[in-house]
Amino acid sequence: MNETPGFRPLYRQVYEIVVRRLAQGEWRPGEALPSELNLAKELGVSQGTVRKVFDALTAEKVLERHQGKGTFIAENTQERAQFRFFRLAHPGGKRLTPTLGSETIRVRAARPPERERLDLGRDARVVEIDRVRLLEGVPAIREIIALPADLYPGIEKIGALPNSLYSLYQAKFGVTIMTTHEELSAQLATIDDHRQIGVATGSPILVIDRIAVCLPERKAEWRLSRVRSDNLVYAITLT
Repeated sequence: MNETPGFRPLYRQVYEIVVRRLAQGEWRPGEALPSELNLAKELGVSQGTVRKVFDALTAEKVLERHQGKGTFIAENTQERAQFRFFRLAHPGGKRLTPTLGSETIRVRAARPPERERLDLGRDARVVEIDRVRLLEGVPAIREIIALPADLYPGIEKIGALPNSLYSLYQAKFGVTIMTTHEELSAQLATIDDHRQIGVATGSPILVIDRIAVCLPERKAEWRLSRVRSDNLVYAITLT
């Protein structure tokens, strides 16, 4: 059934319609969207309004434009996800590519901090993933991940998870990570950090606290990355 914009600001209404249809899987990753002209006719708006929405979603890395071919749903491939969301490097060097070490996964009742960070109800359940990632073959990152269980039914039964989870979220569960919000802090290594990534208990480590948001603006993952701070930096380029 076709949708038409209501009385809210026109650009925002069209944006929300497109995002909702993306989230519902009407268009799949890698698939071309209707042309700006055709979608504008369907929604009863100007082509310029649709172009503005497409531009915004392209800037947010949700869509990709290919000259002469059209506008496509961006795919969170392993390589693309690593480039967008992994920012550890040696000082002054290029970003490093992690590989997967050990992992455990289970489904359980959400704890108060998880309910707060992920906007979950009192009776919600989460998927807990505790895993180690290697850099240059050495255990360097301990990730503690909490996922709303209703978004990822059966993920605990998949077996070995891929190195980049965001490609799995999109391909298997239709969850497209649109943005992430990160806070960095310096903390002291715990006994569990020592056991899993070999840092001395009480030594400084970098902690990256990340909330990942999916279409349509739902919190889809809370990830704490506890990172060795010896010879590693968090590297970003601002333009």
